[in-house]
Amino acid sequence: MAEEERGICVRDIAAKSFIEAYAEHLKNSDKFELPVWADLVKTATFKELAPYGDDWYYIRAASIARKVYLRPGLGVGQLRKWYGGANRNGVRHQHYRKANAGIIRSVLIQLENMKVTEPCSSGGRRMTRVGQQDLDRIANAVYSEIEE
Repeated sequence: MAEEERGICVRDIAAKSFIEAYAEHLKNSDKFELPVWADLVKTATFKELAPYGDDWYYIRAASIARKVYLRPGLGVGQLRKWYGGANRNGVRHQHYRKANAGIIRSVLIQLENMKVTEPCSSGGRRMTRVGQQDLDRIANAVYSEIEE
């Protein structure tokens, strides 16, 4: 029997390569805008400085979109926990701190306005049909680049 070809989805692609490709897609999109405060904010309370890269907001948005794709029902609180880290206190003990909720919320709102995500009835967000097709299309493009 001939082997059937199946569609490539986000799960089949390495996270780093997919996030880079989707961040570039968001950057070129007219619907996704960089907030005016993006160059001023830290991503969490335990960080000392704001991110250095100019594209950090698009990369975070692509990462959040991938997380929502892989785990429907994911909310701001769970994403804060995922992007959190260790608050180092010098010679004192370090403690875990959550990430900034405002950045995550603004990304989710923009993705919702683009019709990529939608609110779940049980709370959190999930992918729309259009959003899933969009992410799968980009994953397929990344896969074909890797194959060549």
